[in-house]
Amino acid sequence: MIEIIIAVVVCISFLLLIATIMNSRFQLAIIKIEKAEEDIDIYLEKKRDLLDRSRPIITKELKEDVFLPELELNLQQMNNYDENDILKKCYGDLLRIIDDNDKLLKSESLNTILTGLSNNEEDVVGAIKFYNDTVVEYNKLIVAFPSNIVGLFKRYKKKPFYNNDKKEMFEILNEK
Repeated sequence: MIEIIIAVVVCISFLLLIATIMNSRFQLAIIKIEKAEEDIDIYLEKKRDLLDRSRPIITKELKEDVFLPELELNLQQMNNYDENDILKKCYGDLLRIIDDNDKLLKSESLNTILTGLSNNEEDVVGAIKFYNDTVVEYNKLIVAFPSNIVGLFKRYKKKPFYNNDKKEMFEILNEK
């Protein structure tokens, strides 16, 4: 009789240990995702500021009324995915305008902004890669046994990706 009680206690202890470990893995992934989201917020805000600073220079040099009208939208109300897409488009538009008008490169302040945008783009790409890698790890925990049981009890939901490359890879892994 005592052996049965000991065996039950050991089994329950083992299950609690596994649940605690899985919960810790979820918590670590959540913390990493939140950190990546904060970093992305900061980098997107800086990118928007740099693009805003380029607008008066471009409009003055090219004598245009409006340049990058998308920046007049309230991007703060958008989610980071949409904001990133809009800012990426604006950055591409800025680079196309500069390629088409060599005289813009004579502006020292615009060159400083372009350097800042280039560095910022590297930061954004790095933060998004870290976010996507962490989301892959988190989403694997949600679908893999035994962590999926903890995820079910805690009501964790899959997180979206920033680009479709990771999403497609995760869907392929999910089908197997």
